[in-house]
Amino acid sequence: MHSGKSLASSTASNDPRRAVISEPPLVRYALLAVALGFLGLFLVMPLAAVFTEALSKGFRAYFGAMAHVDALAAIRLTLMTAAIAVPLNLVFGIAAAWAIAKFEFRGKDLLVTLIDVPFSVSPVISGLIFVLLFGLQGWLGPWLDDHDIRIIFAVPGIVLATIFITFPFVARELIPLMQAQGTEEEEAAVVMGASFWRTLWNVTLPNAKWGLVYGLILCNARAMGEFGAVSVVSGHVRGLTNTMPLHVEILYNEYDFVGAFAIASLLALLALVTLAAKSFVEWRARAAIREAIAMAEAEGGVA
Repeated sequence: MHSGKSLASSTASNDPRRAVISEPPLVRYALLAVALGFLGLFLVMPLAAVFTEALSKGFRAYFGAMAHVDALAAIRLTLMTAAIAVPLNLVFGIAAAWAIAKFEFRGKDLLVTLIDVPFSVSPVISGLIFVLLFGLQGWLGPWLDDHDIRIIFAVPGIVLATIFITFPFVARELIPLMQAQGTEEEEAAVVMGASFWRTLWNVTLPNAKWGLVYGLILCNARAMGEFGAVSVVSGHVRGLTNTMPLHVEILYNEYDFVGAFAIASLLALLALVTLAAKSFVEWRARAAIREAIAMAEAEGGVA
């Protein structure tokens, strides 16, 4: 056993990959300084400026801006939109990832390409697509108007635009993870008589839980912070169709800087919470991988 460990240590010490990452201290410190400099310039300083401007007239003005009726309406609409878009994208992401990773079918590559469309299309163009479809002069606009159904310049249009912009996030996190896991465990569950839903709930989703949570976090962050597509379809009706990013724009254009930066600071806080949740999920995923490797090594040693 001792000789085996010595051999493993010798092999690890002679591993050429370790020599590649063993850079001189000066290089490591220089890279660290560049990374910290970019973080300070593009993350810490903007966040500090947002909170400084938001609190420039004191906490009373800060909380007063947040408690304004229009600000509360924007907050409610943002949370409601995310509460609708994220669960729907969760269902789509699981279904798309399951189909792409576990089955072979005609049009599979096309489906993968279509999932990436929101990443390559400008959000403004995405909003214009919905105007073309559901606007008064659009393809379905006259029929919707005859039936007194409003989508554009109303909440349904905001929700649809948000869903379109955010639907790749869950799927894109799950697809490579499910592909790496293969289909052996699902096939074994089916052979043992498990139904589709039981296989999905007890086998597939537990194996992909951290990727699923990670995708949900990214999807929720984008849903609450989306501006371009929502701006096109909302109509900017104060107190009705303004989300938080749109409300910030309106207040800033009206030179209400304290109000604008107060709402912006709330968005920044949500972003920081999202970042913390993302870091926690990544840490748990790495810990789960380490535990799995340790168990595999322990089983190999016993064998």
